Amino acid sequence: MELLQQIVARAKANKQRIVLPEATEERTLKAADRVLADDLAELILIGNPAEIKRLAAEWGLNHIGKATIIDPDNNPKSEQYAALLAELRKKKGMTLEQARELVKNPLYLGCMIIKTEGADGQISGALSTTGDTLRPALQIIKCAPGITCVSGAMLLLTHEKAYGDDGIIVMGDVAVTPMPDAEQLAQIAVCTAQTAKSVAGMTAPRVAMLSFSTKGSAKHELVDKVVEATRLAHEMAPELELDGELQADAALVPAVGAKKAPASPIAGKANVLVVPSLEVGNISYKLVERLGDAKAIGPILQGIARPVNDLSRGCSIDDIYYMVAITACQAQDAKE
Repeated sequence: MELLQQIVARAKANKQRIVLPEATEERTLKAADRVLADDLAELILIGNPAEIKRLAAEWGLNHIGKATIIDPDNNPKSEQYAALLAELRKKKGMTLEQARELVKNPLYLGCMIIKTEGADGQISGALSTTGDTLRPALQIIKCAPGITCVSGAMLLLTHEKAYGDDGIIVMGDVAVTPMPDAEQLAQIAVCTAQTAKSVAGMTAPRVAMLSFSTKGSAKHELVDKVVEATRLAHEMAPELELDGELQADAALVPAVGAKKAPASPIAGKANVLVVPSLEVGNISYKLVERLGDAKAIGPILQGIARPVNDLSRGCSIDDIYYMVAITACQAQDAKE
């Protein structure tokens, strides 16, 4: 897909340091070899070095030697990381002994490397649950300034070139927060617009706050939440092109937008869709993917101070490769 090629090109143009904490997993190691062969990113692999080298030889991987390999059980920085982790979590009662054990966990170790500026992002999930991926990120790296709610965006590459940006739509939240309140929904809107910029390359995100109502056509507390979220999002990011509440057709179809919301600057032009709940987002993107034959890329986690992304445990080598590129683009943006 053309967008994926663009994401890869942006990643290559400003290489970032990405941690792969599940480095002995077959798909992950094969994707790492491809990343290194293509000079897509600098990689930090966490795992037993002898095992990684043995597996690379067994699977015919010729580029793993370019990566930095860190052994979680024999890491010269373990004590430094443990002391910092204990300090970060002392209000939660963490002891130094507990921290020493945790920094042997590859997911925690990767986040400590990022926290101490030794890496720019992390990807896991081929073996780990979403909760296991997010927990160390939120405990160590924490949320971005002004954000208290992590969310997930999906890139939808559709065949309907008239909608979004040449058929490309970014949708959030599809992954993390089940029932956001108005403040959380506003944060999701701002973060999804940022993902549209940093990952999808949208120079002008146009954000539609979706509902079953357009500009007061229905009265309900769920509509009120979207209206309030729209107001709060404008306060958070006054420069952002954003409007709501809008029904999906009013957001995407120019003729419908002109009829239902003639005064809206977004109606009929949206390329970023913010749904009112995780239930709506998850169902919607899967329907578009299956019934509309769209390509769904993600979810891309957002709202964390440095990018930490989650893979499906059913992910492919391609999925991991492109998520490295996506994480690199997010890391570039986080440094600006």
